[in-house]
Amino acid sequence: MSRLRRLSLASRLILATLLVLAITLPLAGLGLAQHFRTTATGAFDRQLEALLNVVIAGIAWDDVQQRLVQERDLGDPRFEQVFSGWYWQVSDGGERVLTSRSLWDQRLPVRSTLDVLHHDQVGPRDMPLRVIERDIQLAPLETPLHVSVAAPRKTLDLELDRFARLVALSLAGLGLLVLTMLALQVRWGLAPLRRMQGDLSQVENGDAERLDTRLPAELARLAGAMNAVLERDRRLMAHARHAAGNLAHALKTPVSVLTTLADGIEEPRRSRVRDELARIDSAVRHHLARATAAGDAGLAPRIAVAETLAPILEGLGRLAGRRGATLEHRVEEGLRVRMAPQDLQELVGNLLDNALRWASRRVRFNGYEADNGLWLSVEDDGPGMDAAQRQAAMGRGARLDEQRSGSGLGLAIVADLAALHGGRLVLDTSPLGGLSARVWLPAQPLAGMPARMD
Repeated sequence: MSRLRRLSLASRLILATLLVLAITLPLAGLGLAQHFRTTATGAFDRQLEALLNVVIAGIAWDDVQQRLVQERDLGDPRFEQVFSGWYWQVSDGGERVLTSRSLWDQRLPVRSTLDVLHHDQVGPRDMPLRVIERDIQLAPLETPLHVSVAAPRKTLDLELDRFARLVALSLAGLGLLVLTMLALQVRWGLAPLRRMQGDLSQVENGDAERLDTRLPAELARLAGAMNAVLERDRRLMAHARHAAGNLAHALKTPVSVLTTLADGIEEPRRSRVRDELARIDSAVRHHLARATAAGDAGLAPRIAVAETLAPILEGLGRLAGRRGATLEHRVEEGLRVRMAPQDLQELVGNLLDNALRWASRRVRFNGYEADNGLWLSVEDDGPGMDAAQRQAAMGRGARLDEQRSGSGLGLAIVADLAALHGGRLVLDTSPLGGLSARVWLPAQPLAGMPARMD
């Protein structure tokens, strides 16, 4: 049932028509075949009844020879051919018997009946026959005579089989024609929906900003409403970004003033005050980044990963050289992701900054497609983390080593940015010996995460 619920509209229409055809066409075929069987059998019986009347009209009693005679020729050579299946017989149930030459030395069963009787029976040489018979009274005989005419059923059965095949082929052709016409009708009727679906895919992929409203009236109104919602969301995002910028500007001056005033405080209180101010500044930037990314996550354009990360990789490569380390990087060609450029740069920048801070001599960055999305992997040869430390590092402001610089927000920012874009951050042990931090981002903004993230 769950699969049926997920069927497309076209599949539902075609499946419903198939069910109707599967029920109605066989019933129609059976009805036509039965009607033709009744009609053809009736016509065949009327032909036999005409022959029976001819036989009855020609029966006479020869007083000289004291026997039955047939005074009329039926004019059908099949009654002269031995065991042809075409027979006639006149009998009183005793010794008085008159038969067609085709019966030779065989006899048909005798059934006493005043009415005309039609039935099937097996004749000489096990041939299926169609028989018509009745009793008559012939003067001067006192005993009724039983007259029978038989014909092979093969002729009738061949006609019935030929009609059944014709009906089956005709109904099959009709069913195929109905399905073809339905498929064309469905394709034409649902074309606006497919266009709308394509427009939605373009909006989701960042290739378009609006839906085309040149649609039938029912869908044009829906597309217009969706465009209004998209436009409202863009206005809200623009307002949120503007408000976030204003808030950052409003906080920047007080934090700078407090930092300057902290210079007049004696140690060690000065260092503690400056650290707390730096923590406040980082927390404000973190939450402002989250607010901005939350607005862009649904409608961000599709950007080239290598081109966007080139400045970050170049700058951090020089920083790694000054620290005596090496930054290796490889990004697959043509790799694209649905994300704001500044969000991607901040995500990768935080990962690489964290790796360079802890690495001994080597950091490796890779970008590649897999699991219906994009993987960004950063590995280092530093001390790494155990399971408890990796879990603690995901918390905002976690500091595993107070002697190292930084506010401890890097991995938390990365995890938040990945989650806002439908992805996930995975921490593990690196093949280089240190920490492996990998981020998966979906190819589509609403795509689900892969079942396995290892």
